Amino acid sequence: MLLATFSPAARSKSFVIMTVFLLSCAGQAAAAADDVPAAVHEAQQQRIATIEKAAQAAVAIFAGEAGGGSGVLISPDGYALTNFHVVQPAGVSMKCGLADGRLYDAVLVGLDPTGDVALVKLVGRDDFPFVELTDSDLVEVGDFCFAAGNPFLLATDFRPSISAGIVSGIHRYQFPADTILEYADCLQVDAAINPGNSGGGLFDARGRLIGVNGRASFEKRGRVNVGVGYAISANQLRNFLGFLKGGRLVDHATLGATATTAEDGGVVVADILESSDAYRRGLRYDDEIVSLAGRSVRTVNALKNILGTLPAGWQVPLVFRRAGRRTEILVRLAGVHRQAELAAIVAGENPAGRRQTPSPPGEKPAGKEAEPPERPSAPLPEALRGLYELRPGFTNHHFNVVERDRVAKAIATRADWNSRRGTWTLSGSLAAGEPFRITLSDTKGTIDLPTGTTAVDATGDLDANPSPPGSGGMLAALLVWRRLLMAGPQPLGRTAYWGTVPLDPAELGEFGSPVLVDVLESAVSGVEARCAVAPNGDVTGIDLWTAPDADPCEVRFRAPDAAGVLPVGMPRTIEVRHGNELFGTFTIEEAVLEPTVAAAAGETS
Repeated sequence: MLLATFSPAARSKSFVIMTVFLLSCAGQAAAAADDVPAAVHEAQQQRIATIEKAAQAAVAIFAGEAGGGSGVLISPDGYALTNFHVVQPAGVSMKCGLADGRLYDAVLVGLDPTGDVALVKLVGRDDFPFVELTDSDLVEVGDFCFAAGNPFLLATDFRPSISAGIVSGIHRYQFPADTILEYADCLQVDAAINPGNSGGGLFDARGRLIGVNGRASFEKRGRVNVGVGYAISANQLRNFLGFLKGGRLVDHATLGATATTAEDGGVVVADILESSDAYRRGLRYDDEIVSLAGRSVRTVNALKNILGTLPAGWQVPLVFRRAGRRTEILVRLAGVHRQAELAAIVAGENPAGRRQTPSPPGEKPAGKEAEPPERPSAPLPEALRGLYELRPGFTNHHFNVVERDRVAKAIATRADWNSRRGTWTLSGSLAAGEPFRITLSDTKGTIDLPTGTTAVDATGDLDANPSPPGSGGMLAALLVWRRLLMAGPQPLGRTAYWGTVPLDPAELGEFGSPVLVDVLESAVSGVEARCAVAPNGDVTGIDLWTAPDADPCEVRFRAPDAAGVLPVGMPRTIEVRHGNELFGTFTIEEAVLEPTVAAAAGETS
């Protein structure tokens, strides 16, 4: 506008001067670019390539008129993580676009409403681009990070938007904002996180998945980025992934106790349920909690952070201090909600029966009741037929069967148990050197100990006789173990895939989290049993309850025989615990597994 007040000659002269100035700047910029070290150019190209590779795994999720969000592929067969609040309006099926420009059908697999996590499965190929979860506990404040997603549903060509920044906080705890969505131990970033970014991946400088974006502190500025976004950590996601793949409706853990800060700064028990496992293990009012699940507890928020990353039902180490004395126990964590409450939450109903729609993360609720989104009444797309089964207690029971059968196949291929359906006789010595003898068959279980001989009728209800005395049901557990090995989970009883648990709660694996093994849950002959199975098909443990409120008999099968003395798959040691007590450690020196009558006849003919 100022140039318009000058004479034509002056304007022409000014234009020439400006042109010369701009050309001079461009020349200086080109010269400066030539002076940039080759290493800087190489680092830039590497960053571009890393982001491009991660972008291939980004998913643009569309829920029709209900909106949409983002996701991230974590396996070549199409499993993708996203947020619960993204998929809830979509229902069972949704459309998902990838950076290749193609649109894929996807089906809901598992839900974690409290943690705001969902697992979906894209179909149409078995070589999807994907990224792997890394150890989010190694992330530090100041680390470079970038988000890939679909903010404001801008990715009409399905290519994700990329926003970069740094990690501005770690181990953040975000209270539920008038919803059940609890963000515990999350990563705080200044990379732009806007509506639509929810469910997308957060990556480190090497393109590894360190979290899933889902929440931001919008406050009074409206639903736009203010530089404070939050991501669910990769380590928390890994803890729950087994449950989600099993089509479960997942719950988070509670200790059954509340904590407060003491005058000296310690975290002490303020209240505790006498029905909780923590109480049965010895935790009491005013005890100082030192650590949980291998992580130090220095504040009440730290305790909430740890619990928020753990699934209900896990057994984890807890260290507490009383009168200066340090004690370590293993605690089985309870669930925050009942299954009926979780189902009501997913349906948009609160436990009191009123209907409400959760507020989007970071946005305050409207303060009025609303009808929840209806599940689509239209049939599933052809590509998803047969991939969904509705059953109480599950998000999608079809995938529970898939995981159960996968574990069954691993057990069956580990050893030829099916041809060993005769009597099993295990003999050896106890820790003090005394001999033992265990006999297991289709009709009876017997154990000979220095204290005497006890037996269990294998054809009746196993909860009627938790023998030998003091074990909580060792013989019943071993009979369930034998049935599982010989026949698999289907004939065992009402058996489902439960999820994953730590192989050894006291040890951490590669990613700062426990090494996880699969668990099958069975209701058989009057008892409840959870059987842990390693990836190679070895059964590593059985927890068996003869009554719902009783301490289980905990059987651990350790040190598979490597010398070839015992049959393939037979453990060298069986450790049995009940409550806080070690019932016994049984070292197997000889195992005779008789074949079935038909197999024996075939051997002699």
